[in-house]
Amino acid sequence: MEALNKKKKSLNGSRILLLGVSYKKNIDDIREAPSLKLIEILQSKGAVVDYNDPYISKLPPTRKYKFDMKSVEFSKEKLNECDLVILSTNHDDYNYDFTYKHSKLIIDTRNAFKLKGIINGKLHKA
Repeated sequence: MEALNKKKKSLNGSRILLLGVSYKKNIDDIREAPSLKLIEILQSKGAVVDYNDPYISKLPPTRKYKFDMKSVEFSKEKLNECDLVILSTNHDDYNYDFTYKHSKLIIDTRNAFKLKGIINGKLHKA
C-alpha cells in the first residue's frame, strides 16, 4: 500500500502481478506459502490480483484457500499493464532485468533484485 501511495495510487482497483506463489524457489509446493495469504489480503482491499509461477499453473484448493486462479503469462505486456509487481518467490526462471525494465513499481520480498545489482528507482524492499 505504501509503495502505491507514494505514486498517488490507491490499492483499491490497482492491478497487481504476484511473481511466484510456491513456498520456496524452483519448486511446485504451495503448502504454507505466504503468497496465498498475500493474495487474500490484496483482494480483500480491492486489488485485482494475477500471479505468474512457472511451477504452479493453477492454484489448487487448500484447507484455508479456494482461489480460482491460473498463472498468467510472464510478458512485457503483462508487466506494463500492472500498477505493481510483487516478487514473492525468487524463481531462477525470472529475468530480473526484464522485469525491472517493463514494470512500473516493484516490491521485492526476497532481496533478489539487489542481489542482481538492481537497487534504484521503482524498486521497494518489503
